[in-house]
Amino acid sequence: MLKRLRITATLVSAVLMSAVAAGAATAQETVRVGNLKLAHFAGVSYMKEIAPSCGIAIDLKLFPKGPDVMQAILAGELDVGATASEAAISGRGNGAPIYIVGGFASGGARLLATPDSGIKAVPDMKGKRVGVTRGSIQEVLLAAELGKNGMSAKDITIVYLGYPDLNQALLQKQVDAIMQTEPQSAQAIARGFGVEVLKPYDTPIGSPIRTLVMSEKFYKERPETAKKLMDCFVKAQKIFMNDPKAAEKFVTQDVFKGQLTGEEFQEALANSPYSLEMSADHIQKTTDVMAKYGVGKMSAPAKAEDWVKLDLLNAAKASNGIK
Repeated sequence: MLKRLRITATLVSAVLMSAVAAGAATAQETVRVGNLKLAHFAGVSYMKEIAPSCGIAIDLKLFPKGPDVMQAILAGELDVGATASEAAISGRGNGAPIYIVGGFASGGARLLATPDSGIKAVPDMKGKRVGVTRGSIQEVLLAAELGKNGMSAKDITIVYLGYPDLNQALLQKQVDAIMQTEPQSAQAIARGFGVEVLKPYDTPIGSPIRTLVMSEKFYKERPETAKKLMDCFVKAQKIFMNDPKAAEKFVTQDVFKGQLTGEEFQEALANSPYSLEMSADHIQKTTDVMAKYGVGKMSAPAKAEDWVKLDLLNAAKASNGIK
């Protein structure tokens, strides 16, 4: 009889533990996150790998470019999205209910030319065909570089293409130069069909910071889940910042499925390091440049201090021992 009671108690205990575990799993809220398939955006994707340890689940969706992420947020399909700053600035400038809540990489742009184009500096592009992705931070930087050199878009022929298509156009010499992202620019250099003209960080924008954007609805209505998301974000970025080899393995194998070499990743990383930096001042300077050159049409450019909300980021950094 005692033996039967012990067996029964053990079974009951096992059932209760399973129920508790199932309840805990059910309690994990899902956060819908949009991202881009780019080397310096990979820390955002890595959140999905560690999300269970943060007490959340992440439904990750990949998009071709930042404005597409913004459209998905506006459509209510995403809670959080990773974009370059110009997509967020354009969205907010047109009334989108979003906040910038963090930053995760800087740089990530290069002006490249074909080896025989004769382009050694920005003024050499006059009358040339220059490729860029419409609505990207690279388009903003191209406008700023042209303006710095006393030129405008009228002095060149702009060809709008997606990031992968820019490399193909340069390879086939359908364009003379491109303003490209990473790791595509590192690949073009490594494979010999592109040469670096400059890294466009000498304008008022400086080195552009990529932004983590959150819908106002998510920020205001699910504050506890938002805190968990930001803690997960900081932990993922910290892993990549402290362990480049872990970042390389994830990016080359999981994100690019072997289509990016370790050497190409390291070259890309040197031009787009992972970080946790963000400031309203940087966003304001980028906004001012966009307004000056008419890139990213905005009905009314928003003041950065009104919608750059870094409280969750700062709290998550503090709890993870990051100053």
